[in-house]
Amino acid sequence: MKMKKVLILLLTCVLTCSVGTPVLATTQDEIAAAQAQKQEAQAGLAQAQANISSLESKKQELESYLAELDAQYNELTNTISQLSVEAAEKEEELKTIQTELEKAKKKAEEQYEAMKLRIVYMYEKGGSSMLEMLLSSQNIADFLNQAENISKISEYDRDMLKQYEATQNNIKEQEEKAEEEAASINELLSEKSAKQQEVQTMVANTNSSISSYVSQISASQEEASALMAQVNSAESSISSLMQQAAAEQAAAEAAAQEAAAAQEEAQTEESTAEETVSEETEALPEFDPETDTTASESSSTSSDIIVEEEASEDAGEEYTEPEVSEDDYTEDAGTEETAESSSSGQGTYLGNFMLTAYCNCAQCCGTAGNATASGVMPTAGHTVAMSGVPFGTQLLINGTVYTVEDLGTPYGHVDIYCGSHEEAMSFGLQYADVYQLN
Repeated sequence: MKMKKVLILLLTCVLTCSVGTPVLATTQDEIAAAQAQKQEAQAGLAQAQANISSLESKKQELESYLAELDAQYNELTNTISQLSVEAAEKEEELKTIQTELEKAKKKAEEQYEAMKLRIVYMYEKGGSSMLEMLLSSQNIADFLNQAENISKISEYDRDMLKQYEATQNNIKEQEEKAEEEAASINELLSEKSAKQQEVQTMVANTNSSISSYVSQISASQEEASALMAQVNSAESSISSLMQQAAAEQAAAEAAAQEAAAAQEEAQTEESTAEETVSEETEALPEFDPETDTTASESSSTSSDIIVEEEASEDAGEEYTEPEVSEDDYTEDAGTEETAESSSSGQGTYLGNFMLTAYCNCAQCCGTAGNATASGVMPTAGHTVAMSGVPFGTQLLINGTVYTVEDLGTPYGHVDIYCGSHEEAMSFGLQYADVYQLN
């Protein structure tokens, strides 16, 4: 009867372990998937942030270029305004020169006509005039005076002709120079106007490019916000799954401990029952078939009564007691003694805890470079975080001795400090036996 209870407890323990293990494995797979999703979202977020930085840099370059174009456009506008004033002044100068030229031409024509009349008169009347002048002269001095007057008139005409020619040449030179300057001004004005139009086109294109970069930056920022939301969602899912895994692990350990306690209790009761049966057997008198038939009948009657009592306890239940050898008990006892000695040699066994890793970056701790909850700076391979035990508690995990110097995880969940974020992410989720050394 006692053996039956033991077997039932063992079957219960086996069923508990067989149900808990797949559930825990499923939770671990979900955590791994959530971590992979988080890493993928973080990679996309980093790429989006890099794109935003690149677009911002290109936008700033275009804005600087646009400022240069604006300055150049303003300078061209000022130059064109000045050239327009100069061109207007040169037009007025040309009008003045042309007016003077017309006056000079008119005066020269008048001089030319007067000189032509005198020359015609002198050549036509020259012979008779000279003779008359000689005949009419009272003396040689009077003749010479009259000849000198005629010479002066001729010299005056020659001077007037030279002056006319010089005036004509001067006016012509001024006119040509003014025309050349006006043409140069008009050409420069046309060139500056074309350059201004080109700069204006470049300004429009630059503004269009800046608008395009602004749109791309806005789209990238929206993408980064969505990826950040995915990262936060993945972190929340990981935290929830880790808590679920810790709860499942704690439930499985509690079930295993209950099963072990029940098994130990059943074994204790069974051993007590065997000792009682053994003592009763030793107390019975020896049976002699020739001399003590009454004792045999009494013994037989007692046996029947015991069987009937056991049958009444298991009313309506059919049960065949399995054979259990003494070697099995000996082997189980030896295993328990070995486990107890191993546990005592490594410190106090706390249980099979869930292990994760973290670093001192902003993604793991919110802000980077902070001290631990105990006030000391964390050290890789030394610092761990776990609640439920005092600071300074030394834990033996997978052959390495760690010290509890930080908080943030519940009892049964050990967060191991790593030197880099990549190392912490690659650590993932693990389980290991944990021993307390102090």
